[in-house]
Amino acid sequence: MRTLVCTTPGQFDYQDTAVPTLTEGHSLLKIQRIGICGTDLHAFEGTQPYFQYPRILGHELAATIEELGAAQGFEKGEAVTFIPYFHCGTCIACRRGKFNCCVQMQVCGVHVDGGMREYLSVPSHSLIKGQGLGFDELALVEPLAIGAHSIRRAAVEPREWVLVIGAGPIGLGIIEFARIAGANVIAMDVNQRRLQFCKDQLKIEHTVDATKADAKEQIATITNNDMPTVVIDATGNLRAIEGAFNYLAHGGRYVMVGLQKENISFSHPEFHKREATLMSSRNATREDFEHVISSMKAGKVNPSTYITHRVNFEELADQFASWLDPKNGVIKAMASI
Repeated sequence: MRTLVCTTPGQFDYQDTAVPTLTEGHSLLKIQRIGICGTDLHAFEGTQPYFQYPRILGHELAATIEELGAAQGFEKGEAVTFIPYFHCGTCIACRRGKFNCCVQMQVCGVHVDGGMREYLSVPSHSLIKGQGLGFDELALVEPLAIGAHSIRRAAVEPREWVLVIGAGPIGLGIIEFARIAGANVIAMDVNQRRLQFCKDQLKIEHTVDATKADAKEQIATITNNDMPTVVIDATGNLRAIEGAFNYLAHGGRYVMVGLQKENISFSHPEFHKREATLMSSRNATREDFEHVISSMKAGKVNPSTYITHRVNFEELADQFASWLDPKNGVIKAMASI
């Protein structure tokens, strides 16, 4: 089968590799769509934490079942996606049902080889039924589930102010599910094109350019000087992460979804006097995947608005580097195989 391998930062190579052999407890998938996410882009440029080379990237996937292994309720040829966070089942997190932050987590396409190839073997318990969704939609379930999970972590309530910093693909999913939860949403970014996308495609009324000197004052005005009770970072940028503490309301919750390599620092007195809550949000759970699928089926999310670039699998290596340039306006690139 044809396989695309990221051999070193900045280098892709197509290779002919063997089709995986079906093993106990696994199912063999024929890949149909590969969504390109920030993790893939960061791995290619060499800035992704927890990463080793060479690696087959890709975990935003839609597929059909080629061979079944202990997958009750599924059929050969059925359209599926899957939960790409392979957990051990025995650690403290798993024993408490928090499979998304397993101590021994193996994320497909990050810690273990992913789906930039024709066939992929996955644990049968990770399969998610397509429920009539198309391949494009199924490949978008996982990144949207990350957004849905962060909103559930923050316990967002109707009508409260939620500031989402970073309007990339993950941030847009957070914005969508904050809106679905009934929140008043403010989108913040340094990229005017993405802020305009939030207005035009997601119908977000309030956007703030993070580069403006009066950004904090704008947020204060929007919230009637209360400031947002939920702040969510989806940038993975150290300066943005540290700066976001300044936007948090007293009694608020700050959720970090974006990831970067350095230590963070903030004013203890400012954080303490707010009796604020600081938390991370990692990956997503089956509940989040199902919430995304049901939201798509109900028409609350229109996945087609996210896909701005399309390529065939054989073109992927040549096109990939260009998606690192913000000038190309990539929201979501999708490869067909």
